[in-house]
Amino acid sequence: MSDAHATPGPDTYTVLLYSDDIAVRDRIRLAIGTRPAIDLAVEFVDASTWEECRIILDKYEIDLMVLDGEAAPAGGLGIARQTKDEYATPPPVCVVLARAADRWLAAYAQVDGTLTYPLDPVTTGQTVAAMLRARRNGAVPLGTLGHLG
Repeated sequence: MSDAHATPGPDTYTVLLYSDDIAVRDRIRLAIGTRPAIDLAVEFVDASTWEECRIILDKYEIDLMVLDGEAAPAGGLGIARQTKDEYATPPPVCVVLARAADRWLAAYAQVDGTLTYPLDPVTTGQTVAAMLRARRNGAVPLGTLGHLG
């Protein structure tokens, strides 16, 4: 039988999960899932500090950062803003917030997307899928200096 009619597999993307709490990272990972959409697969890389985020961003191609807005001592909003300030071509960033009212802070931090606790798997998967599809289609993340590298 020929493979000429085989359907292509999903595009695979690398998502950086940041939180100082491993249980929070696990909940975010579970809400996103390894297949947030039929055409997308996700591989996760974890970081528990800003320094780990920096090392991962310097060494690997990261397609999306999902950051815990409640992490300490470095919160997701601060890491988002610092990433946008320090990297010429940062990946898109999604921050998980405790309160929807904090979206104005996310806008200041140049966050590309937000989610709120408690995470709904359907909304989370749809948000992540939309952000990854936008990246695949050439959307320029907020804070990028005019082009993708």
